[in-house]
Amino acid sequence: MQNKQIIFEDLGLMDYKACWEYQEKLFNDVVAQKIANRDLPEEKRILTKNYLLFVEHPHVYTMGKSGDEKNLLVNEKQLKEKSATYYRINRGGDITYHGPGQLVAYPILDLDNFFTDIHKYLRFLEETISLTLKEYGIESGRVKGETGVWLDAENKLKARKICAMGVRCSRWVTMHGWGFNVNSDLNYFNNIIPCGISDKAVTSLNKELGRDVDMTEIKEKLKNNFYKLFGAELV
Repeated sequence: MQNKQIIFEDLGLMDYKACWEYQEKLFNDVVAQKIANRDLPEEKRILTKNYLLFVEHPHVYTMGKSGDEKNLLVNEKQLKEKSATYYRINRGGDITYHGPGQLVAYPILDLDNFFTDIHKYLRFLEETISLTLKEYGIESGRVKGETGVWLDAENKLKARKICAMGVRCSRWVTMHGWGFNVNSDLNYFNNIIPCGISDKAVTSLNKELGRDVDMTEIKEKLKNNFYKLFGAELV
């Protein structure tokens, strides 16, 4: 049996560590249910839950498992001066930034409910962003060998990242997700080598449009595109 329902939560502005702990709890609950189900006859198994969390964080830098500390260009004192925090975390990828105006999404999905293909999963996350950008008249694409969503992806001189991605997957349960620069203060990216890529720029939707974007409006668009791609039912 598969559960196509995804529980949606908008967490507003939330401290990164508190949100990470909340993610971990939901993730661990889903994994625990999967393990418990293995010892039960099929008719007694409990369907695993799926979640989609939207959140904005106060200024924070996070480093993935494969990241290089050299890509953080400021020290502890400078972080405090910029009212920013720093964490090493258990997703893939290198260093990235989260802050107000950036829409972060954490899908906690049991992929056994949808499809067991992590590459397809990442492409669906990217496609969610691309479809949403198209609604604002912006074409986007992918850079070969890199995750995330890019503008002018085919032009090495103009390519710029608008959405970074890093996920963790264990027993086909996902966590972490994307950081989509909507109304972000891009100056904070000057303190890192984003995702360890030194030769490409970052951008935001408000920079590309020349105006700030209504966050309630874009959340609705993102949510709708995500649910359509995954063939999911909103809860």
